[in-house]
Amino acid sequence: MSRRFNRLSSITGSLILLIAGSGTANAGLLGSLLGGSSEDSTTQTEEPAAPDSYNSKGTFSEPFAEPTIIVDGEAVETDEKCITRADGMDECKPAAGTMALLKDGRLLYLNALEGTENVELSIVAEFGEVSVNDQTRVLSLDENDNPSWIKPSPLDAGANPDGNDSETLLNGTELDGLLDTADNTSANDGALFCSDVIGLANGDVMAVGGTDYYSEPGIDGLPLGVAELEGIKNSRIFDEETNTWRQSGDMTYGRWYPSLVTMGNGNVFVASGVTKLLKPVYPDEPLNSGRNVVQTETYDPCAGAWTQNPSTADRSLPLYPRMHLLPNGHIFYNAGGQAFNPFGQGYDQALWNIVASFNPDTQRWNDIGYAGLPLRLDEAGLGQLSSTLNITNLSLDQVGSLLGDVLDSPTDLLTSAADLGVSEEDLRMAIAGGMRGSTSSTMLPLKPDASGNYNEVELLTAGGVPSYAVLTNPGGYLPTDQTRIDTVTTNGDEIGYESRLAGPLNQPRWYGTNVVMPDGTVMVFSGGNRDGVVAPGLEGPIRTAEQFNPETGEWTEMATGHRARTYHNTAVLMEDGRVMVAGHSPINTAYLTFVDLQDFGLAPYDGRDPSFEIYTPPYAMRDDRPKIRSAPSNLTIGDRFNIKVDQVDQIDKALLIRRTVMTHVIDGDQRAIELVMERGPGNKLTLTMPDNHNVVPAGEYMLFVSKDTPDGRVPSVSAPITVVNENLACMAPTQVASDTTTSGGIIESTLELL
Repeated sequence: MSRRFNRLSSITGSLILLIAGSGTANAGLLGSLLGGSSEDSTTQTEEPAAPDSYNSKGTFSEPFAEPTIIVDGEAVETDEKCITRADGMDECKPAAGTMALLKDGRLLYLNALEGTENVELSIVAEFGEVSVNDQTRVLSLDENDNPSWIKPSPLDAGANPDGNDSETLLNGTELDGLLDTADNTSANDGALFCSDVIGLANGDVMAVGGTDYYSEPGIDGLPLGVAELEGIKNSRIFDEETNTWRQSGDMTYGRWYPSLVTMGNGNVFVASGVTKLLKPVYPDEPLNSGRNVVQTETYDPCAGAWTQNPSTADRSLPLYPRMHLLPNGHIFYNAGGQAFNPFGQGYDQALWNIVASFNPDTQRWNDIGYAGLPLRLDEAGLGQLSSTLNITNLSLDQVGSLLGDVLDSPTDLLTSAADLGVSEEDLRMAIAGGMRGSTSSTMLPLKPDASGNYNEVELLTAGGVPSYAVLTNPGGYLPTDQTRIDTVTTNGDEIGYESRLAGPLNQPRWYGTNVVMPDGTVMVFSGGNRDGVVAPGLEGPIRTAEQFNPETGEWTEMATGHRARTYHNTAVLMEDGRVMVAGHSPINTAYLTFVDLQDFGLAPYDGRDPSFEIYTPPYAMRDDRPKIRSAPSNLTIGDRFNIKVDQVDQIDKALLIRRTVMTHVIDGDQRAIELVMERGPGNKLTLTMPDNHNVVPAGEYMLFVSKDTPDGRVPSVSAPITVVNENLACMAPTQVASDTTTSGGIIESTLELL
């Protein structure tokens, strides 16, 4: 049993509760979240022919966790989260603060905030010393869902084994080390915590950035100081075939909370992050002080190297900015991310309210408009506003570009403003607009037009903490229930942008994780009813999942999970259409030590939660799911291919879903593509791949087919598909002998799936 979680008396817990004010007093709401079943609030619909276990809301499995902890060199089997070592420190099981579905169906996961259980008084004062690099694991399930675990090598991914060249205030001077503890250990110089992760074209997983912990000020040998979380430059790649991590090229800038997006050519784009979270002062680069990293970089997976983009590619963005690859190859920023609400993150954070697109060909950003509102900046000659206000890109050419655009359309801005009426709907849109913190930005399934082209993207933003439109500070403390759908259309480099409100969530939700399901709906899991970063430990957990139907624009409450999972929760779609739900690694209560206030209806703060639950949606309980009998293994853009199915006359949709690689409620490469379908002979369907890698970047996907029923769409179990970019020779998979091409140029497989 851990010694750490019962240190403080109930009096201390009561004092912390008083800080929360009246927001914690709604016992009815908290009681329904913690103890009530969602089955009480929804009428049971008529059930299809299915096993007795069928439930129209789905079900969660019982939680399960890794059974052992390595303590003083020995494996100890225990149901406890932590065990105390001989030196008095706690050794704990890792929680899935980051999770990725590998191409063989296993799950890679990374711990978060390792060492918080050893904080005695205050995480701010102690974490520079008690933190350690985060562990990694690979989880497997057999055909009966029995779990097993593998420990990758190196366990912490191996960054900076000899220490990091920390950017302390006195770094490079004779006084280096006098006021900090950056060089006293290398055990916390390469943490995976707060890196971003992405799936490469060959199925490997890359983690970029992360954390170097130390105290500044701080003195070696003393347990107290002021913690610093410095972003690191490292890139680490996990090879699932060998279960090993290797180092790749370093970035130019250290980044904590960056965002990654795979581009159509297979390169990886990185933006934002911060080099020093708590004290962002850089004597060598004063223009970058006081804000996030504005410089962007591009990774070449074949060279294994990063290149800094020109200054025209600089942009101030929130941490973990919500970005998406558009069908025209632009990278779209959807005015979402993380900020330490409501205290702010940078002096230029008002610019984060503006949606924008980055053109990799011109290496330039274009401002589109204030998120969620009809005012178009680019149409009013202000497309270069943010770039011109960025001091690292200040030049006569940049100023001239902005002035030229304004002079070319002198009346457009006034016309746009005059068109804005103030109605109740406008006010609701204003509240939903602007920078949205701590929520997913989810790309709804891409659909082909009548010509088979993909030119329209819909992005779902629901819950999170809004900026309330009129505030320059991005975000507040209480989340919203509002749902916004942004429609982005592309025509060459031209981009159209419109927003609309959809039905609200059934309750406001902070830090919910969205999952696009193979039936075309979106599920949201976990989260809390207040911002758990502003005031850790004072949020009520939300265990009831919800389902969004894009056809109706409405949310429906579904099953209720067993465990409360607020900060650093994860959810990943599995190959059979179920969802693995995990995580919960909170900051210490009120930035002090862990004080567990579950008895007061708040989230558990007795340490991180290493458990997993499997959510089984209603369609996965049915005994009439379609089956894919055969499908090719490797495909590229423009391919036409055959699949063999049962129920061929009933199947009317095929959805290609990229395997999830996610952290902090984001997956920059998340996408699902509805494929053009034709009836073939017998039990064959002929499908057509998009002809553009900007729609379907190379990497690992799952192919689902589905049929419509009176009780909702019912999808199959998936068939694995590797999308190949023929221009990425270094990432080309081995040719599969069972993939053949017919005389008509159609690819099919001779191998029957089990």
